[in-house]
Amino acid sequence: MSGEFDDLSERTPTSKPRKPSTKMTLDKAVAMGEYDPKFLATFPEWASFSDNLRWHYIRDAIQNRRKFLLLNWAETNNVLDFSTKPEMKAVQDNILKQVQLLNKEEEKLRLEFIK
Repeated sequence: MSGEFDDLSERTPTSKPRKPSTKMTLDKAVAMGEYDPKFLATFPEWASFSDNLRWHYIRDAIQNRRKFLLLNWAETNNVLDFSTKPEMKAVQDNILKQVQLLNKEEEKLRLEFIK
């Protein structure tokens, strides 16, 4: 079969594929919603931060985690017919429980870091 796609199959990449970075950084962890101070303390720069700066990183991570959870809830809510997939209701309930737990954790951490 020859046709319009022959040129595409003969192409060679013009650049080498980049090797993905496997090194986790503090900024990446926060962007991914990791807010546990014990985990964040594994990064060397964490020790040099004041409590105020640590709180800002934690707060940003909590906000990111909340966004991910709410987006996941919304995606689950968009299932076309819950009657054919009753397990999706349990998924939504679990996501809401995680949001409630996150709110409690945020309050606890706020008390710990804002003095």
